[in-house]
Amino acid sequence: MAPRYRRILLKLSGEALQGPLQFGIDPPTLATVAAEVKEVHGLGCEVGVVIGGGNIHRGVAASARGMDRATADYMGMLATVHNSLALQDALEKLGVQTRVQSAIEMQALAEPYIRRRATRHLEKGRIVIFAGGTGNPFFTTDTAAALRALEIGAEVLLKATKVDGVYDRDPKRHPDAVRFARLTYHEVLARDLAVMDATAISLCMDNRLPIVVFDLTRAGNIQRVVSGEPVGTLVSEPKEP
Repeated sequence: MAPRYRRILLKLSGEALQGPLQFGIDPPTLATVAAEVKEVHGLGCEVGVVIGGGNIHRGVAASARGMDRATADYMGMLATVHNSLALQDALEKLGVQTRVQSAIEMQALAEPYIRRRATRHLEKGRIVIFAGGTGNPFFTTDTAAALRALEIGAEVLLKATKVDGVYDRDPKRHPDAVRFARLTYHEVLARDLAVMDATAISLCMDNRLPIVVFDLTRAGNIQRVVSGEPVGTLVSEPKEP
C-alpha cells in the first residue's frame, strides 16, 4: 500500500532510546526503533528525524539546579548529536543510507545543516537526522522538529511518545483520563495540553502543518500512521463544516 504521506518528520524523545535504563542508550531499544523507521522508509516515504537529548542531559533541569541556561541548553544540543549518531549507526547496520546534519557545526561527526542539501538527501532516498536542535539556546527540540519539518516541506509531524495520544489529564495518574482523537491547535494552546511546547504548536498552526501524537512503544505504529490509519491524536485545523 502506498503511504498517505510522501515526506514526514519524526520527532523522537531521547527517552525513546533509553528503554529500561535510567540513563543513556539501550542497544536493543535503539535497534527496535531503527527497525521501525526502516519499515516506514521501505514504504517509499521520505523520512526526516529529530531526536531529543533527555536521556543524557536536560537543559531546563540543569538550569533549575543553578547552571547558566544557555550553557545548559548547549550541552543538551550536544546530547542530541550523541543520540543522532547512535541512530544513524543503527539504521546503517540495517542497510539504510542515513545522513546526520547538525545545527552546530562539527564536520568530523556530521554535515552542517543546509536545507537544500537535506532536501536532496531525502529525494535520493536517504534518511536525514537533524541534530543540534535549532542551534540556539532557549528553544526545545519540539520547536526544532516543527522548524525542520516546515523547512523540508514535510506533510506531517509525527510526535512519538510513551502514551497512545493526548489526554485531558495525565493518564498514568488519572485512570479516568479521556483521550482525544482530534484537537485543533487552538484547543491545545487554550487547554495547555502536553503535546509540544507553545512555540512548536504556534509554528505548526501558522503553517497548517498537522501533528500526530502516537505511542512509539506499540510495534508498527509509525507505519500505521504513515499508512493513514487513525492512530493516536491528530492536531490540525478545524474540520470544514
